Amino acid sequence: MHTWNWRTDKGRTYLTCRLLDAWPHGFFTREFWPALPAELAPVLDADAQTFRVKQVHGNQVLCADEAQAYQPVQPDAMDQPAPSFPPADGLISNDQQQAVWVCTADCTPVLIADVQLGHVAAVHAGWRGTAAKIVPVALARLQAQGSQLQNIRVAMGPAIAGRIYQVTTEVAAQVGSTVIAPDLSEQTAEVITDHLLQVEESPLMADPEPGRVRLDVRRVNAMQLEQLGVLPDQIAIAPHCTYQEPEKFFSYRREQKKQVQWSGIVSR
Repeated sequence: MHTWNWRTDKGRTYLTCRLLDAWPHGFFTREFWPALPAELAPVLDADAQTFRVKQVHGNQVLCADEAQAYQPVQPDAMDQPAPSFPPADGLISNDQQQAVWVCTADCTPVLIADVQLGHVAAVHAGWRGTAAKIVPVALARLQAQGSQLQNIRVAMGPAIAGRIYQVTTEVAAQVGSTVIAPDLSEQTAEVITDHLLQVEESPLMADPEPGRVRLDVRRVNAMQLEQLGVLPDQIAIAPHCTYQEPEKFFSYRREQKKQVQWSGIVSR
């Protein structure tokens, strides 16, 4: 199991993963709220350029240059201002000292790095993004920049634990269909979830309520990566649950508030 370490900055704590020790990075806690990435970046690297997106629960992944070049298009409705950041849920670096950031509050923050090239990525993987394979999309963009699978390291930060996260069988099937045989993925939600409940190291757990199961989103993301050829020892999953640790993390499911914690990593 990969080691996770708490670090402090002015009495506030953030989490790091030994798998990513070669890069300034952090999964920040609620103690840093309401600081934004521009304020958090100096904790990691005072000289890094900061990049973020407007998260929309999709699978769009941009490189830092694309995010920087974004020009908001003002919509017709005067009461709907254009977002200041490009709509996407992932960022990859394309130069050194670029800090890429995502925010979460139960969804999975995924930080990725290439030990050979120094490139990094930050991904927001909720169940919708996971169903749309956003982490494989980010990996494909890194590979397009020259990354090799054996050089990839992935750390998935604090998120709602599978044993806590109750979803409908329809949601579980949408997410789970990404890691089963294509012929099975065309079956009903009940068939898909029943099949996944039987597999080794299943991302699903039974739930006493009819039509519901428990879903481990981080496990599905790990399975997607492993099926692409990323080895298990290249992947680390934080032993922390946002829902069960209110002193450290915001949880939308627990509090129903739009409060988030940020996660970021700096390219070498």
